[in-house]
This record gives sequence, structure tokens and C-alpha cells, in this order.
Amino acid sequence: MTAEEWERLVTISRERLFPCIQCGKCTGGCPIALVCKTFNVRRILNEVLYTEGEEVAQNKDYLWNCSACGTCMSRCPKGVDPMEMVMTLRSVLVEDGEIPAKVRDVLKSIDVRKNPWGMGKDSRADWAEGLEVKNIADADVLYYVCCTPAFDRRLQKVPKAIVKAFNRGEVNFGILGVEEVCCGNEIKRLGDLWNFETLRDKNLENFKKHPIKEIVVTSPHCYNSFIHDYPGLDVKVKHYTQKIDELLTEGRLAFTGEFTRKVAFHDPCFLGKHNQVFDEPRRVLQSIPGMNYVEFDRCRERSLCCEGGGGRMWIEAFDAKDRTANIRVREALDLGVEVIATACPFCLLTLEDAIKIGRYEEKLKVMDIMEIIDQVLD
Repeated sequence: MTAEEWERLVTISRERLFPCIQCGKCTGGCPIALVCKTFNVRRILNEVLYTEGEEVAQNKDYLWNCSACGTCMSRCPKGVDPMEMVMTLRSVLVEDGEIPAKVRDVLKSIDVRKNPWGMGKDSRADWAEGLEVKNIADADVLYYVCCTPAFDRRLQKVPKAIVKAFNRGEVNFGILGVEEVCCGNEIKRLGDLWNFETLRDKNLENFKKHPIKEIVVTSPHCYNSFIHDYPGLDVKVKHYTQKIDELLTEGRLAFTGEFTRKVAFHDPCFLGKHNQVFDEPRRVLQSIPGMNYVEFDRCRERSLCCEGGGGRMWIEAFDAKDRTANIRVREALDLGVEVIATACPFCLLTLEDAIKIGRYEEKLKVMDIMEIIDQVLD
């Protein structure tokens, strides 16, 4: 990192970071610090504020450990946002080309294919083949699917279940199909601001083509991006759990089957900590007949991050001794639950991987809320 780059970074960050009193609540609550003792948010803040930055420059690999969960931000008594500092530092590394190979592949795929998974744009709507799904041109509610459930075969069950529930609830919805592009939430948090702005502009262009009254999203990451990173988007945005809760409240949707399992809900960071959507997923789960619903000790604002956000879906933590998803799975086993329910594609994949790594498949499952709903709608 050159002196000029460092000075530019300090100019951007110092004013917003200056209220920091070095109390350590950020590092004390940081989930990454649980598994990577060398990742210290308070130390990085101190380095940016009060030194020439040699330590940050020498240990820049650690900057990719952050999962952008927002715990540090929510715990800070002075309202400092260390996550924003990490994003700014990453943006300097992206401009310099000093990025991990997997991040480079993701950003290249975003630039060329408008999704992070290297998949062809023409196959984006293949998941909807044979379903009753309209194009958004004939509807007023846009169902924005998200890259991951659109392409990942394991996760395609989720949008299919959403379509089924929306049709039962007589929602006048449609999709963009192959015109849908990535929301850019992780791309911005990886530090690629140019690619993010390109995605944002394309999405806004797509949205404005149609008389959309409401956007419903699968992923909390898309929800977060549309609400916080899309100035000028004057359409109501809802996570699917909020829409399902609405349909249940209005009597437009009802569950006829039972799900007789012991279930705990894992709060996705970008739904909970970032956007305070805590109650709707719980109301939906607790309305399912037969369910034995329990809570994790670390839940709601204190929920343990799975490490899937902030671009960590594509990067292993540097110098980590464990994974927070493994810790979460052990918490579920100690609680005696049979199913971890979640409402985020990244959470589902990371927690499911942790179950496989621990060989707990016979004891524990991870299910998206919509997968459970799909079983009780029949």
C-alpha cells in the first residue's frame, strides 16, 4: 500500500472512525475472533487512526476474514462502523489487484456473466421450468430470486416453494428471468465498487421498466443491498418471510400439514443484525402445526454468524482454527434440535457443510423455512 493510497484511505475513514474509544467491544463480540485470534478489529482501527499503517499493509490477508456480519457495528457504544473501514481497505486492495485468486474469479464472473458463480446468463431461469411463473411484465410484485438459489441445485427447492406459496396466496407476481442480475451486496463488501455500481444501475434500469409495486427477495443479502445501497429505489422491498407472514395474517395462506420436529431458527446476519427482521420468521415457524420450536441461546441480535457473508462464501479464513458454522452446529446438537431452520441461501450452505464435515447427517438437518412450508402446504 503506497503512501498516497494510505493517505486517501485515512482521509475517507478517519473522520468516521475518530469517535472510537478503544473499548474493545467490537473484537470482544466479533465471531471471526472466536476462530481466528489474529483478526482483531480494535487493533486495525487503532492502526488506521493513529499509525502510518505498516501493520495493516503487512497483514492485509486478514482483511479478507471479515464476514460483514455487523456485530461490531451493533455493539459499538459510539456508533462507529468498523465494517465500513474493512470495506474501504478492501477497495484499495481491489484497485491494486492484491486480491485472493478466488475473489478474482468471482469478480471476473460478475463482470462478464453478472453472477458470481460462473454460470451462463441464459440458464438463470431454468429452475422455473414447468412452474406457473409469469414474467414481471404481467405482474405488479417482482419476485427477485437471487443468483445462488437460481443456479445452485440444492437451493432451487427454495424459489420453487416460494412460487408454490405465492400461487396459493394468489399473489400477482412475476420474475425477471434471464434479465435478472446480481444485487451486488457481496461485491460491494468485497471492495469492487465499480462492478457494484454497474450491477446497481442495471437493476434499477430493469426495475423501472415495469410498474412494480413491491419487490420480494429470497436472500437477506439482496434485501440489505436494495434497502441500503440503492438510493432512488422507491419500491417497497420485503424478504420472503415478511411476505409469507403477511399472507398468513391476511388469511390468504394456511398450513394443512404438520411438521413434528424440534426446530431452532438461525438468524441470518443480513436479515437480523443489519435490518432488524427478527419477528416475522419466528411467527411463520411458530404457526406451523406440530412443530416444537426452541431458541438458540445466541439468537436475534446476538446470533452467531455462519461466516457466509462479506464474500466469505468464496474465501476460507486466513489462519483460522475452526469455523463458526461448526460452532453453531455443535450448539444445535447440545440443544437437541433436529432441524436448524434458516432463511438465507448462504447460511444454509455453510451450516450444511458443517454438518457434513462433522458427520452429523443422521442427527441434524438444515432447512430453509420455505422447505418446511412446502411440506405443510400439501
